[in-house]
Amino acid sequence: MAQNNAPLRADACAPAQHNPDPLALENQLCFPLYAASKELTRRYKPFLDPLGLTYTQYVTMMVLWEKDGITVSELGRRLYLNSATLTPLLKRLEAHGYITRTRSEQDERAVIVQLTPAGRELHERAHDVPRCMLGCVKDGMTLEEGMELKRLLLKLLATLSEEDAKA
Repeated sequence: MAQNNAPLRADACAPAQHNPDPLALENQLCFPLYAASKELTRRYKPFLDPLGLTYTQYVTMMVLWEKDGITVSELGRRLYLNSATLTPLLKRLEAHGYITRTRSEQDERAVIVQLTPAGRELHERAHDVPRCMLGCVKDGMTLEEGMELKRLLLKLLATLSEEDAKA
């Protein structure tokens, strides 16, 4: 099967053969992405509940476990979250005792997010979550298919981010 590497454009997209309505749900790229994301996030719940984390808090902690002591703005960029969403989330993580937020000494406008000892310990408790999630999807797709899906989604995110940067 030949691959078309041209960017997906609204004016160049032909509707599905069986339903010419461009507003038909089955003709939308966004809907299966939305539904799959919602279902995957729902599957995380039984593994995150014992840790006292929501999915968004979990991915926030993942970024901090990779790189502790980053600014709120860098955290927002990595997670594709704006400050209106990130600030209450960080307040909850701080209330749980997993992080601290302090003003940067170099730039008082910047807020630095750092893990507490409890936040670092949570890393060990969360260690099995990815393996458990793999068990939820391993019968539905191969590792190679999962890696290809991830590659395509990252490509889509990069394309959308480039468009945002141009605006």
